[in-house]
Amino acid sequence: MSDAASHLQRLIALKGPLSLSEFMTEALWHPRAGYYAGSEVLGAAGDYVTSPEISQMFGELLGLWCVAMWEAMGRPRPLLLLELGPGRGTLMADALRAARSRPDFLAAAELHLVEASQRLARLQRARLEGVPASWHAHLGEVPEGASIVLANEFLDALPIVQLERSAAGWRERLVDYHPGAGFRFILAPGPAAQEALLSPAERAAPVGSIAELSPAAISLASTLARRLVEQGGGALFIDYGRRAGERGPTLQALRRHARADALATPGHADLTAHVDFAAFARAAREAGAACHGPIAQGAFLAALGIRERAERLAAAAPQQAEAVRASLRRLIAPEAMGSLFQAFALAHPALPVPPGFERAP
Repeated sequence: MSDAASHLQRLIALKGPLSLSEFMTEALWHPRAGYYAGSEVLGAAGDYVTSPEISQMFGELLGLWCVAMWEAMGRPRPLLLLELGPGRGTLMADALRAARSRPDFLAAAELHLVEASQRLARLQRARLEGVPASWHAHLGEVPEGASIVLANEFLDALPIVQLERSAAGWRERLVDYHPGAGFRFILAPGPAAQEALLSPAERAAPVGSIAELSPAAISLASTLARRLVEQGGGALFIDYGRRAGERGPTLQALRRHARADALATPGHADLTAHVDFAAFARAAREAGAACHGPIAQGAFLAALGIRERAERLAAAAPQQAEAVRASLRRLIAPEAMGSLFQAFALAHPALPVPPGFERAP
């Protein structure tokens, strides 16, 4: 049994069944037993691969996106360049390399990385060695100022709650433990207070329906939107999200690049859920920010010029041409990551439409 499983068993014995949000938080982020405190999670030797690890093109284009946003903002100095959940630091390293074409941008930028995992923060420091930067456990620690924010596969790892429509009404799904059955879902006995956050269509769902909510994502949208409205700037999120009108549970576990039972191996599998960008946008707009997207990752990267960048890389290193084109297909093809992953931006309402979103709905 994993340390995380033992820890969660003790919590349940002391407190009773846990909300799914608390279960996910402890399983992923516990400083000693959590998934992100353990062994390698990214890459072929880990459990999943992210876009920055597939090709340098991804981070390079996002770096140039930041430069264009900075120019649209009037070139503020200083500029806070933030990344939420920077992984191994690959995206930011590639972004900064691409931004070398604009030394005035690099001179203005102050790098801030928001990372809750001490192990990942060590990897980021090694990857960004020599680059002046500050690390923070959460967004609230970042100083005030005009900002550009990047976040790739960050929102999907924020904890969620699940509600189930029973014959008696909406009830929260809690995680309990039974020695013979392991971790399992049960329904809370009383009404779910979170029902108020459901849309009218969701509230009218039939008995047996399951709804997911991410109070953490909604809170982040509101906090970040207020920050951008008051201090200036924009934010880019790329994540896999719900399609318009999609409902139902999306909680999943990934272990060794394959789906796993979400409750079976806490601390040894990545836990994620599809992002509800519609709810995220509602919270951001209520705080005064302009919202753009979501649009498919493939369309977004194509609008930024990834095909042209791929051809330049292939021409510069012909022996790597097929690998470059294979990475391009993986990032933009609809049957790969191109349609599952989506791009979404928040910005100060006075700014023009951010690059890549000109044709967004």
